[in-house]
Amino acid sequence: MRIAVLGASGRIGREVIDVLKNQGHDIVAITRAAGVDVYTGAGLADALAGVEVVVDAVNTTTRETAAVKDYFGTVARTVQREAAAAGVRRIAVVSIIGIDPFTTGHYAGKLAHEAGYREGPVPVRVLRAAQFHEFTEMMLEWTTRDDTAYVPTFPTQLVAARTTAEELAALALADSAPDMVEIAGPEQLDLAAAVTKLAARRGDPARVESVVDTTDPEYPLRAAGTLLPGPDAILAGPTFDEWLDRKYPAR
Repeated sequence: MRIAVLGASGRIGREVIDVLKNQGHDIVAITRAAGVDVYTGAGLADALAGVEVVVDAVNTTTRETAAVKDYFGTVARTVQREAAAAGVRRIAVVSIIGIDPFTTGHYAGKLAHEAGYREGPVPVRVLRAAQFHEFTEMMLEWTTRDDTAYVPTFPTQLVAARTTAEELAALALADSAPDMVEIAGPEQLDLAAAVTKLAARRGDPARVESVVDTTDPEYPLRAAGTLLPGPDAILAGPTFDEWLDRKYPAR
């Protein structure tokens, strides 16, 4: 099958391509570096020629609410338009568990992403994933000052990016599948506690302090477990400890 992967150079896009190539599929890796802009649509029609399925794993570093909603919503509508013109059979897109009540930032952008896709004629399947194990590494980068990381404490059910990519690929390939599927890791844990384990394994920073993020008006949603999976979610390993052992073997 000829499959286009949007966001091919990103964390999930790279993994999805690896999964699909190992299964023998013909992959069109769509990135700006390859001359395709999924926001403006430049180069997209040519890239989608002969494509049967599109996998959307695009991301953005923008966090300002209006900008991120515009980016994701525009990408979805642009891809829908060009995919329909190219005769694409279906689109699979990765999103985030529990984002429905959020109105700001990245989560609001992903809601606009989902909504934009549903406006178009090509059937869409959404894989909502929990935060990735790799999210703990990002938290250390974002929150470390001097020798201490100040990490928000809230419940999560971290899942490996590779596991998510495998399920996204399966969702894209299936002849029949639900419109929305959730995937999370096998265990619930506190984000700050997970980051503390990571820091101890890496040896830097020296301390991790768990904090209640009073500057974020939507923090109570996170603290209440809104980002946890529902009862019908796919739960798949590795566990966070298993992932940690593989990526940062104990010395």
